[in-house]
Amino acid sequence: MSSTSLAGKTAVITGSSRGVGADTAKLLATEGANVVVNYRQKAPRANKVVKEIEEAGGRAIAVGADLTSPEEVRGLMRAAVDAFGGLDLLVLNASGGMEADLGEDYAMRLNRDAQLDALLAGTELMSDGGRVVFVTSHQAHFIRDVETMDQYVAVALSKRAGEDALVERIPELEAKGISFVVVSGDMIEGTVTATLLNRAEPGALDARREAAGRLYSVAEFAAEVAKMATADVKTGHVELVGGAEDFLAQSADS
Repeated sequence: MSSTSLAGKTAVITGSSRGVGADTAKLLATEGANVVVNYRQKAPRANKVVKEIEEAGGRAIAVGADLTSPEEVRGLMRAAVDAFGGLDLLVLNASGGMEADLGEDYAMRLNRDAQLDALLAGTELMSDGGRVVFVTSHQAHFIRDVETMDQYVAVALSKRAGEDALVERIPELEAKGISFVVVSGDMIEGTVTATLLNRAEPGALDARREAAGRLYSVAEFAAEVAKMATADVKTGHVELVGGAEDFLAQSADS
């Protein structure tokens, strides 16, 4: 994919009714992509993102789908083809697991099982030249070597398990001409996860700010995710965004 290759291409961004996903959707639309904005429950938020894209001259639709439902995931991917004629880019942005009312296994079902299912469902419809971008955090990517906050351990482990499950599929994707890229970021200012963690452990954001020098905003991180949609990198590339030096140092020492 070149930097101009999104014109006329179609992208599905999971969990894109707000935050990093929403900003990524808008950025990809400005580059000419047809965008499928995915949401689980909040249709008005997703419709607002679509409206902003359309008002800026882009093309987008909102599609509700719970990623833990294989049937709904396939409906999401099929909607991209039905609306725009194909599927070229899949951004696996949705994550969670800190919700208290969705079961103890929800983090693993969403961050591992659903990610792999979405990959399989999406790439079934992709052709040569497609790309999958998986969005994660340093706290998850380095969880095997670097400790994280107690409140985030289950999420971090499940996201790392999801990353591993996706990476295992790279040979199959390569055989189809589909590339796979990971984008890992530090804690992001203004995200739900950062807010919840800071509420559970007051001072957590300040501590990460000090360790990293600064934390990226939602818009800044989304720009990095969008960039990786067309970046000229090898399949399996891991893009570390912001504040990774201490994680890398601790990982090397472990």
